[in-house]
Amino acid sequence: MYAIVQTRGRQVKVTPGAVIEVDGTAGEPGSAFTFDQVLLVEKDAGEIVAGAPFVADAKVLGVVDGQARGPKLRVFKKKRRKGYRKTRGHRSVLTRVRITEIQA
Repeated sequence: MYAIVQTRGRQVKVTPGAVIEVDGTAGEPGSAFTFDQVLLVEKDAGEIVAGAPFVADAKVLGVVDGQARGPKLRVFKKKRRKGYRKTRGHRSVLTRVRITEIQA
């Protein structure tokens, strides 16, 4: 059984027991987390239910494991022959969510 959920502009394939990372802070460690925007569900019998755009009455439940920071990204801008160079960057905050159940 698996599902494809949409979270914060990204689509992620999830299975029960999987650990995924979502952008931003989604709650305190140990708190429950629910994905309501389920795009597709594949049930145990092999039946596939696709939504238009979301599957009605489908949810993916999970538990927040903790927060982490993503890799450091460098943004370098340069204009040749002008002496213009600028380096900036950022690290995104990610939340690890352990998937517990898929309700369809």
